[in-house]
Amino acid sequence: MFKRIVIGYGGVLVGVIITAIGVSYFLIPAKIAAGGVSGLATVVYHLTSLPVGVTMLLLNIPLFLLSWRIIGPVFGAKTLFGTLAMSVFVDIFNQFAVPPTEDLLLAAIYGGVLSGIGLGIAFRAGGSTGGTDMAAQLVARFFPTSVGQALLLVDGVVIVLAGIAFGPELAMYALIAVFITTKTVDLVQEGQSYAKACLIISDDPETIGQRIMEHLERGVTILDGKGMYTKHEREILLAIVSRMEIASVKKIVAETDKKAFVIISDVHEVLGEGFRGMNPLP
Repeated sequence: MFKRIVIGYGGVLVGVIITAIGVSYFLIPAKIAAGGVSGLATVVYHLTSLPVGVTMLLLNIPLFLLSWRIIGPVFGAKTLFGTLAMSVFVDIFNQFAVPPTEDLLLAAIYGGVLSGIGLGIAFRAGGSTGGTDMAAQLVARFFPTSVGQALLLVDGVVIVLAGIAFGPELAMYALIAVFITTKTVDLVQEGQSYAKACLIISDDPETIGQRIMEHLERGVTILDGKGMYTKHEREILLAIVSRMEIASVKKIVAETDKKAFVIISDVHEVLGEGFRGMNPLP
């Protein structure tokens, strides 16, 4: 238990430090307010010189209190730890930060990538840096919208404020940074697509399934299905294979049943036999 706690909080801390580097060395100097509490704090910093970390903390405190009062205890100790650590490290790095580039596009790209990596690591460790997530849940509570849509709305409002304060060009760079951050978080959380899921509907599922198991040494699952139009019940095969094995699956299906219906989709993470081991969250 002690080891898991150390690994969990250590993961949140590593994620926070990486995010703080991206924000302090790239986004803040370039006046790129890439959404969320850090983006709003960046706007305030350039208008009033109030430290970004202090502003983040001042904004997060009422969000925590409102979330606790209206929604309940939606955040854990790791989120509180991540929020406080983020405020501290952003101000520490911001005091000594020497921007490695003056190119706004490079600042948006590298700031977004580092922020996404850091946030993804913090999320995987079971924590977060607070702020935007809580604001989105509050918006979703009072308006007919999902948390995901509310998150986009909150980030959009911050970017609009940045556009008013810094001009439309910097707001567009901020939008690029938000997009890159989001995609990087997904990449860290889900991993790069390295496997394929195959759904096969055929009149001869037994032969296809046996050939996949024998030639590719992959497991095959039979799902019960029913045609909406024909009302005929049939078996649907589900197989998870590597990208290199897709051509072999297509060949097996084509040789067995040319009229088969095949759906192939990306799989970002596969846990279990034949793939990666199953590890519990810290």
